[in-house]
Amino acid sequence: MVEEPVREYSWAHVCARRLGRQWLAAPSQTASPAEIVRAMCGAHAQVMPAAELSVGIRGAGISRAEVRKALWEDGTLVRTFGPRGTVHLLPAADLSQWSGALGALPPNPALRQFLTPGQTDQIVAAIADALRDAELTVDELTDAIVARTGAWAADPVMPAFQTMWPRWRAALGTAGFRGALCFGAGRGRAATYRSPGQLLPGFRPADPAPALSWLLRAYLQAYGPATPAHFARWLGVPHGWTAGLFADHRGELAQVAVEGAPAWVLPSDAGAITTEPSGVRLLPYFDSYVVAGQPRELLFPGAASTRALARGQAGNYPVILIDGVVRGLWHHRRSGRKVEITAELIDPARPSRLEEVAQQAERVGNFLQAEAHLTFGTVNVGGHA
Repeated sequence: MVEEPVREYSWAHVCARRLGRQWLAAPSQTASPAEIVRAMCGAHAQVMPAAELSVGIRGAGISRAEVRKALWEDGTLVRTFGPRGTVHLLPAADLSQWSGALGALPPNPALRQFLTPGQTDQIVAAIADALRDAELTVDELTDAIVARTGAWAADPVMPAFQTMWPRWRAALGTAGFRGALCFGAGRGRAATYRSPGQLLPGFRPADPAPALSWLLRAYLQAYGPATPAHFARWLGVPHGWTAGLFADHRGELAQVAVEGAPAWVLPSDAGAITTEPSGVRLLPYFDSYVVAGQPRELLFPGAASTRALARGQAGNYPVILIDGVVRGLWHHRRSGRKVEITAELIDPARPSRLEEVAQQAERVGNFLQAEAHLTFGTVNVGGHA
């Protein structure tokens, strides 16, 4: 039997597909915040204003109020722990699949210095029990966990922000992965946690094997063509583990090539890409397009690899995307009803591009409900931790 030739894609074609899939080529006229977050395969939400903007720039007319309403009133979005153990917005309708998949990932070996696997299981069970019908702050949750496990859970052993956190907090992300907790609305400046079951009655994580298959397909839908190494970096797990997952699903994937390098897509995505990337976008901190997008050397070409990455890590700087690749940085500072935006382009740009940057700056201002004032110059603000 003669094998079909592997389809070759240019990097420009890959950018065009990703921009279109995530409504960065053109904002969606109809998608809800939850549908936009699904297309992004999760929105990084450690910095909530940045997460809100990530969603808002992908939808025509979506306001910050609508994103917050989806999260805190409608319950169509959930704020919880996602890929790499970082805080994400996820669609509530997909939370069972996310929990089933993330709960099946290899544990982070760095956490073993604080908790044994058995202690982790005890703490997750205690969290699930404490939050069954309650919404608790960190301090309240500490007391509840100690009452259910013992004083050892509160030992101050985790270095964090010039202080020491109690031992149990090493299991916080794991508890989110396993569906034992998500974020509550908060009390003043204090974060709170609640059970996903309060939002989704009858909630339980999906079975691991089909959930992992679902997550692999969702990632390739948004960020393919991709490799096991790309998937591993996005999840924060060993490359060998994701290589095994790809091998287990080889019959469900199609091999292609990007600029001569092998990669994989869903079979339905193995056809020709006829569009070209175009347009300018201002992406906020930790936007999923750059955090999940690979390979880095193509997404951050030339000087962008040093100017817009932090030791190889994407997302620490808001970036200017031109035709699907990073070509600059930007920063904004709000003062009352005005927002001052500084845009730094790495390479000289023609006047039409500068006008597009100005249009996107105005769009950011509209989302923030402020009057945007744009200046072209050097961004002096350091990367976000």
